[in-house]
Amino acid sequence: MLRRTIQLLCFACLIGATSRAADQPFIGKWKLNLSKSKLADQMTIAPVGANRYTLTFAGVGETETMVADGSDQPGVQGSTISITVEAPGNWKIVRKRDGRTVLTAIWKLSGDGKALTDTFISNQPDGSTARIDLVYKRAEGNASNSGIPGSWETTEEKADPFEIEIRLYEGDGLSFITSGGAPANNVKLDGKEYPPAGASPAAGSATSARRLGDHSIEVTKKLKGTIIETREITVSPDLKTLTMTRRLSDQRLPTILIFDREHA
Repeated sequence: MLRRTIQLLCFACLIGATSRAADQPFIGKWKLNLSKSKLADQMTIAPVGANRYTLTFAGVGETETMVADGSDQPGVQGSTISITVEAPGNWKIVRKRDGRTVLTAIWKLSGDGKALTDTFISNQPDGSTARIDLVYKRAEGNASNSGIPGSWETTEEKADPFEIEIRLYEGDGLSFITSGGAPANNVKLDGKEYPPAGASPAAGSATSARRLGDHSIEVTKKLKGTIIETREITVSPDLKTLTMTRRLSDQRLPTILIFDREHA
């Protein structure tokens, strides 16, 4: 009798665990499959005076203006940014936050002026670094070959693999934790707008999330009431693959990230 009771309890636990897994297909650890993914980026560098430029990066929602003299100058979202022109076709960009370097980018122009390579290195909170190598072409309608200034969009990319872990957050929400020690990105799936954790309401940024189905959600980011980004995150019916499609309002091409589920 005792053995039969134990068997029934184990079966009930198994059914309960399976049910929870079906209800929460996102929960678990996922590793980027770079061979199936497509990174996209777009940026515009425009001259506005002697050795002075504006930088517009897709998805930021704001433009930065600075002198390319190597000095730290005010940037977006409380950061500082510097541009050092090491040669006419070779620029170094450094962004800092609270005096700490968070990213370094080396831009090199091809000899014919038609391609720009970007060696992009970000410094993670846990002390590690992540590298992305990008190749840009001049965007449509921008045929000028007059140096680095212009509008650019990616054609090739190579990135270090990374992982994300998705956990439950406050019942119906989800918490996205990225390798490297960055703060978790928490969302509530109630369709309401919330400011980012630690952000001042005066910054005007807000995020909302909602379910599109049992295996799909949509996350929307706004800046001062204007949508700047949407992400659709979908898990395959067999629960083995997660697809994250990121669309920026000011970028022609979406970024599509494919993750494979990691098993314990």
